[in-house]
Amino acid sequence: MPDPIRVPIVAVVGATASGKTALSLDLAEALGGEIVNTDAMQVYRGMDVGTAKLPPAERRGIPHHLLDLLSVRDPLTVAEFQGRARAVVTRLRAQGTVPVLVGGSPLYTRAILDRFEFPGTDDAVRARLEAELAEVGPGALHARLAGLDPAAADGIGADNGRRVVRALEVIEITGRPFTASLPALEYADPLTVQVGVEIGRPALDARIARRVEEMFAAGFVAEVERLLAEGLAEGRTASRAIGYREVAAYLRGECTEAEARERTVVATRRFARRQESWNRKDPRIRWVRYDDPDRVRRALEAVDDLAT
Repeated sequence: MPDPIRVPIVAVVGATASGKTALSLDLAEALGGEIVNTDAMQVYRGMDVGTAKLPPAERRGIPHHLLDLLSVRDPLTVAEFQGRARAVVTRLRAQGTVPVLVGGSPLYTRAILDRFEFPGTDDAVRARLEAELAEVGPGALHARLAGLDPAAADGIGADNGRRVVRALEVIEITGRPFTASLPALEYADPLTVQVGVEIGRPALDARIARRVEEMFAAGFVAEVERLLAEGLAEGRTASRAIGYREVAAYLRGECTEAEARERTVVATRRFARRQESWNRKDPRIRWVRYDDPDRVRRALEAVDDLAT
């Protein structure tokens, strides 16, 4: 029987379009591991093109977990994802398989890796804040959050009404800053390593623009149209996905397709900046250059260092 205490947990982190997916596959092959998705939107069935979900034919025969779990109507909280992901990680390690986590949602990754207890909820407070959100919009609530907890506001996009509401709810019911409830820099299991993919902004911006062009060429608009018919607009979580909301605006006649494409590029670059900011605050990450021909070896050295 394998000893899960000796099986490492490996996470590949970095900005959108930096090359995390390829590195995670290389590491899973080298370690005999399996992929565990930590992207908040790839859990949704049908959200494929716009999330850059790797097609099964390109997964090198490596099992992937936590993909295509929910319909676009279903909400998903970080706490719910944490429970699902930790169960998968525990099961893989018990059978002697290295879990290789990869995805573009830093908070989801940290929720799995770190000691992270979620504060409770208050239905009345949440309902009141959601009513305010509907009335005044996310920008006004984000400004309020900036006055109460500047660090939290800095890490949450001004258009992410759902997370702004959650931050304000936590502040109100705990009397503490929302950032005080975020995970501490302490792994739940010390046999954990994060490998970060490092890339300069000019190269990253170019890769993001190219990815968006490829998405639209691959039928992204048709994907969004189909998902809207399946209830995407009513989904509290899925409807917030970058690209999907921009294309939905185009389909409503609020902008041209070219404008939707450019807005998707801008929103993705903005999100990549937040990913970079989040990850740079974590000194535990071992960084490898996206274009380093020895990046796999260097990443494996980081895993090997856990045993020393």
